Amino acid sequence: MSKPMLQIALDNLSVADAVAAAKKVEDYIDVVEVGTILLAAEGKSAIKVIKDNFKNKIVVADGKIADAGLVFSKMFFESGADFTTIICAAENSTIKQVLENAKNYNNKDVQIEMTSHFSWDQVEDWRKMGVNQVVWHRSRDAQSDGQKWDAKNIEAIKKLAAYGFKVTVTGGIEKEDIKLFKDIPIYIFIAGRSIRDAADPKLAAKELKDEIAKYWS
Repeated sequence: MSKPMLQIALDNLSVADAVAAAKKVEDYIDVVEVGTILLAAEGKSAIKVIKDNFKNKIVVADGKIADAGLVFSKMFFESGADFTTIICAAENSTIKQVLENAKNYNNKDVQIEMTSHFSWDQVEDWRKMGVNQVVWHRSRDAQSDGQKWDAKNIEAIKKLAAYGFKVTVTGGIEKEDIKLFKDIPIYIFIAGRSIRDAADPKLAAKELKDEIAKYWS
């Protein structure tokens, strides 16, 4: 299996803080995410600033698009995003619009951001439409309520990988969690606060990267 990439989620309230946070760990990250919170705080200009500062990294606009797929994806891609996210509740017509728009730009792609509210019939539809990527997301609020990574999560992620999706995993990922996914071809691990809020963010990112290397060649 290919080694999963490491993504930092920048859910800062200002783009200046976001850039500063990512600069500390850029030696150990492969993907930089303009988080939903940052997008809400700073708008599409945050994407351009992040891309300008991290030209050699994949940049994700975590817009969680629910409607107006053509409008949002155009804004995000033209601002410099390489990937954009669509919430799993979006209509198939919205997903199709974003997929089609991604084809108009070089090397752009679409990720379906999954919550616990989805059906496997939807998943089959996404695959038929040509979706390549999904994000399995243990929500921030669910984490606050004490939800842990459990067998149900792991089995769902395995099933998504078996469909042929590139699966990204997010939701309070810490070093101790990485081994739970060791038998699955994970595409990207996303870490946000466990890196940004660490006493030594660079060390935290390095430890995550080293932990990934233990289980994937």
